[in-house]
Amino acid sequence: MKPAELEQRKTDGHVLTTDDIRKAFLDFFQEQGHTIVPSSSLVPGDDPTLLFTNAGMVQFKDCFLGTDRRPYVRATTCQKCLRISGTHNDLENVGRTALHHTFFDMLGNFSFGDYFKPDAIRFGWAFLTEVLELQKERLWVTVYEEDDEAAALWAKNTDVRPDRILKMGKEDNFWAMGDTGPCGPCSEIHYFLGPDVSTQSEEDFRKNDGRYVEIWNLVFMQFNRDSAGTLTPLPKPSVDTGMGLERIALVKQNVRSNYDTDGLRALIAFTEELCGKQYDGSDYTPRDTQADPQYGFDVAFRVVADHVRAASFLIADGITPASDGRGYVLRRLIRRACRHGRVLGFDAPFLFKVAETFCINTASTYPELDQNKAKILKLIRAEEEKFLTTLGSGLSLLEQHVSNVRERGSKILSGEIAFLLHDTYGFPLDLTEDIVRGASISVDTSGFENEMEKQRERSRQARASESEQVLQRAVKAAETKFRGYEFSEYESSVLAMYTSSGEVKSARSGDDVLLVTPETPFYAESGGQLGDTGKITTNDAVLEVVDTQKAAGDTIVHICRVVEGEVSTGTRVRLAIDDIRRRKLRANHSATHLVHLALREVLGEHVKQAGSRVSEHALRFDFSHFEAPSQEQLDEIEARVNESIRANDQVITEVLPVDVAKSRGARALFGEKYGSMVRMVQIGPRSVELCGGTHVARAGDIGFFGLAAESAVASGVRRVEGQGGAGAYAEWKRRRHLLRDLSALLKSGERDLLERVSKFLDRQKVLERELERSAQSSRVASGKELGNDAKTLASGVKVVSHVVEQANPKVLREMADDLKVRLGSGCIALASVLDGKVILLTAVTDDLTKRFHAGSIVEEMTKVLGGKGGGRADMAQAGGGDPEKLSQALERFELICSEGNAA
Repeated sequence: MKPAELEQRKTDGHVLTTDDIRKAFLDFFQEQGHTIVPSSSLVPGDDPTLLFTNAGMVQFKDCFLGTDRRPYVRATTCQKCLRISGTHNDLENVGRTALHHTFFDMLGNFSFGDYFKPDAIRFGWAFLTEVLELQKERLWVTVYEEDDEAAALWAKNTDVRPDRILKMGKEDNFWAMGDTGPCGPCSEIHYFLGPDVSTQSEEDFRKNDGRYVEIWNLVFMQFNRDSAGTLTPLPKPSVDTGMGLERIALVKQNVRSNYDTDGLRALIAFTEELCGKQYDGSDYTPRDTQADPQYGFDVAFRVVADHVRAASFLIADGITPASDGRGYVLRRLIRRACRHGRVLGFDAPFLFKVAETFCINTASTYPELDQNKAKILKLIRAEEEKFLTTLGSGLSLLEQHVSNVRERGSKILSGEIAFLLHDTYGFPLDLTEDIVRGASISVDTSGFENEMEKQRERSRQARASESEQVLQRAVKAAETKFRGYEFSEYESSVLAMYTSSGEVKSARSGDDVLLVTPETPFYAESGGQLGDTGKITTNDAVLEVVDTQKAAGDTIVHICRVVEGEVSTGTRVRLAIDDIRRRKLRANHSATHLVHLALREVLGEHVKQAGSRVSEHALRFDFSHFEAPSQEQLDEIEARVNESIRANDQVITEVLPVDVAKSRGARALFGEKYGSMVRMVQIGPRSVELCGGTHVARAGDIGFFGLAAESAVASGVRRVEGQGGAGAYAEWKRRRHLLRDLSALLKSGERDLLERVSKFLDRQKVLERELERSAQSSRVASGKELGNDAKTLASGVKVVSHVVEQANPKVLREMADDLKVRLGSGCIALASVLDGKVILLTAVTDDLTKRFHAGSIVEEMTKVLGGKGGGRADMAQAGGGDPEKLSQALERFELICSEGNAA
């Protein structure tokens, strides 16, 4: 939007829309010599490390690294971004805060070795204060604490108040592309949202209570960080800035939240019309959505608006709902929105209607929405219809278990229930977490992952039964090269395909097929490390790779299902592993090497590997040892592994003659066969092993290791289990939540929890002793009363038959012994029902054992009652049977005794 046009709209009293602000931004920077570059896709084209584009600089990453030359050195964009995975994951906050989204537009201006701090600061201040005319008295600036240059430039080149230029630490104001590579300080511009500008202060600013909102981040990439952490000035420093469009619209439109800006509010208004409920949106204080229905409605309105927008863009960029990867993210978004629709009273598909409104409203800015509108509506509606078939029953089940959790005084929903909802009712884990969060309950995610792993193992075994036959019977030897050490994606051609029918020339949608290519980045299961999963695509087909194995020698075989199109031998294909899963596998595999080292150092050099299994979730390591390690030894092993991780040594791999490798101290791993040339993996100075698996680049990439269990496998063989990286963090988080909930339940600080529990247990022992003494007194009194009430039958035999409340066998035996003394001569039948099960005991005094046999009596009683029993002449016991027939069984007892003989 040109300045004259913008001024005219202001003069006309027009409130700037998000479209106006977007155009004004791009036009302003175009006038400053920047090239307007269209937004790239949400699916990063050449960056396998990212699931989605999450920042404006993603499409320029190679420009900053110096590996891509463009016909311009200044650029400006409005980039589509999605933050729902990895480090930048805002999903759980969406709908509950005023500023978080999954999808958002990021405005940005970039300099590739051209201008630097002075111009970047001048451009930023000019756009905000001259073009948008923001109130200068509400603006604050932060700089990196060591960046005196930027602080001076803000004071010199702008008229921001000097006392509002604040220095902040590395966590807030230093940006890096990764552990190594381009990095540098940044300046952030903040805006005060409070009603009274006179109340502003640095003290309040540093409270970070939401009144001062960050609107723009200016990143100055001026250093290169090497593996040792040393910063070296870049020859051509660059600039990367990012400003959320919705956030600056919030400021300019003077509304309470991003959801009140024109684009999102229009979707909320349309949803209001559809459901007949009203949106309030005046209070974002987190609270129980069940206790405050209006707050629940507000959250639901916001989630629907956000998720429909994100889903529409994802589908327009070629993503379809699926069970993994990017497609699963899309499925989660639609299902989460669908569930919130139920809160608003929708029991039929409606999201596709909201999507249609969004596509119409946004088509002028993003024509891909209009071009793909039919596909967007079709896929969203189909996914809604599919999920609605199970949503109601799943919600009912979840409500029941949430109620059970509350009754127990707990705050954790079991992982088994979360998995049942996922597996049977199609609830993604984060959907279940979102629902129970409204009731202040968390999910045992570690338990959920355990159940998921069990299912994966069952699936692997089911597939293996058929795939193994094909692998052994049909696959022919072929020369295949593994390229996965260097690449996560690779192009090749289909060399051969096999099904249960044998070798085939083509396969189509729905077929299970084993596929061989001359080269592949997919790692085939070996050395304990599971095979890779991922996707194989052609121009016309998509294959889901569910496993990778070796057959016919070293032939790498991709076990696939064709999910779309048709593929034939000779076709060029693009092979892409699930890189996120591979990273987890690498972390756990490298952790096994460090575990092996720690075991030898703590337990002794006699320790040898006897097997291992490395999955993306956990690791298992079997080793030779003659006894169970003590807890102190296990703690030391875990500590040593983490010490090696913190040392962050480079992981060095070399291919060299096997004799040379062994001469350097390399250890051969269990079950592996080695040729004349081997791959040696060294982590630090002490861990050197022969290994063909995939590993992290540095030990620190593992992150953290947690030892979960130790057990015996066989005579002289022990097993340790644990997790590295994300799995270790998830387990730590589960235990942290458990500790927090126990502390709340016991009303104790976490540091005092052990002492608190110890006191409870001591008190419990005292109470149990008091209860036992009381019960003993009660039994004595009861025995006296029962003895006084004994019947004398026509046979002359005294009998006692009685049902005792909630008594175990020990109590019944003690009562019977007491009654035998009191009676002097007689027969006794005592019964109780404990946990729904019948316990029956008969006793006969010594003088009558030749006439009556307690074991025979109890056997006769069980013929009436059911169950089984027997015993000695003087005392016998039975269990089981129907509690409703106890009275009949006791009548049978008295009849036997009245007959005068049951020996």
